[in-house]
Amino acid sequence: MSETAPTESASFGISERSADVIVVGAGPAGSTTAYHLAKAGLDVLLLEKTAFPREKVCGDGLTPRATKQLVAMGIDISEEAGWLRNRGLRIIAGGVRLQLDWPELAAYPNYGLVRKRDDFDEQLARQAQKAGARLYERCNVGAPITDERTGRITGVHAKLGEEKAPVTFHAPLVVAADGNSTRLSLAMGLHRREDRPMGVAVRTYFTSPRHDDDYLESWLELWDRRGAQDRLLPGYGWIFGMGDGTSNVGLGVLNTSSSFKELDWREILKAWCASMPEDWGYTPENMTGPIRGAALPMAFNRQPHYTRGLLLVGDAGGMVNPFNGEGIAYAMESGQIAADVIVQAHARATAPQRELALQRYPKVLKDTYGGYYTLGRAFVKLIGNPKVMKLAAQRGLTHPMLMRFTLKLLANLTDPTGGDAMDRIINGLTKVTPRA
Repeated sequence: MSETAPTESASFGISERSADVIVVGAGPAGSTTAYHLAKAGLDVLLLEKTAFPREKVCGDGLTPRATKQLVAMGIDISEEAGWLRNRGLRIIAGGVRLQLDWPELAAYPNYGLVRKRDDFDEQLARQAQKAGARLYERCNVGAPITDERTGRITGVHAKLGEEKAPVTFHAPLVVAADGNSTRLSLAMGLHRREDRPMGVAVRTYFTSPRHDDDYLESWLELWDRRGAQDRLLPGYGWIFGMGDGTSNVGLGVLNTSSSFKELDWREILKAWCASMPEDWGYTPENMTGPIRGAALPMAFNRQPHYTRGLLLVGDAGGMVNPFNGEGIAYAMESGQIAADVIVQAHARATAPQRELALQRYPKVLKDTYGGYYTLGRAFVKLIGNPKVMKLAAQRGLTHPMLMRFTLKLLANLTDPTGGDAMDRIINGLTKVTPRA
């Protein structure tokens, strides 16, 4: 059971307020970090500002990369447990409709999943609890506690429970898993890099007969037809059947457009939905919730990922894939990587040895994603040009072999060793590309 009562804060002992590691934020990145740390025997505090269940803006579609992480955490991903499987991606553009199955790989399963975020995040947090992490809900973390001499973070100030009772938590290491806004990182002087792409996702839910779909659907041509002249926007639309009578319908848009800041993306989503066939049900009277939006921080847009006792995971470190806007898989993977590094550092005998181990974290991230994200940044610039985007959508979809290659590249799904020719080309490209 998570600890939420503000009355408990007054009676906290030192041991209750201290741990080996504090993880701030119980989204996919934070809960995965806490799970792997607790499984390794470390004492972990997982601090979540809201109470579960709680909603997050997301497409709710999980690729095989994210599915692999759920399996590694021991989550029951059966249909009986409420998960909907998908076989691949349906791409629509230029009057062409192409269905591509997820690739058959040794490294990843050949299916993805769908699950609403209000339920998904809680499952991960509860799994971290089962592993031994101490979860505090309604725990709003404020300023970091730092050592005046070294500048290292040694804990956090927080307000606990509905009464917002002030408490402090202490640990030699803190993991920032507090999302794109990441107040903790900002307080430690880590600001967003303006040379990295940002995206915006807006989505809503509709009651729809298309709710039971075993493919994720992506519309590569996103047109704004509200003005005198149609405009092709740098982004894509999605339709994900939820299997529960509803569809998640949304847009993912990049900031590479000159008109990015002036456009009302909620209105564009409404207009896009209005252009759909009427029998799909994407009409205002079938909308089951408001249109919500969220930022997509991409391609390591906040660095360094480790400094002075603070590690960044997930959106806090800008881990979203610039090729496709996927964030959950990279949030969970970075959480596992951070936990592995922390566990190794914790076992070192001296402070300098521990610090040497911790400095490895950003290096592992760059070795794992750096070249791929650099390629993604180039891709983002290319599709920011409407002419390039239109040509790619219209010509590319008529070549299924090229599109299978593109699916592997965009979804980052290759076998690292022993793969096919496509895998070897993609892996080779990411290795020779600079890791910034």
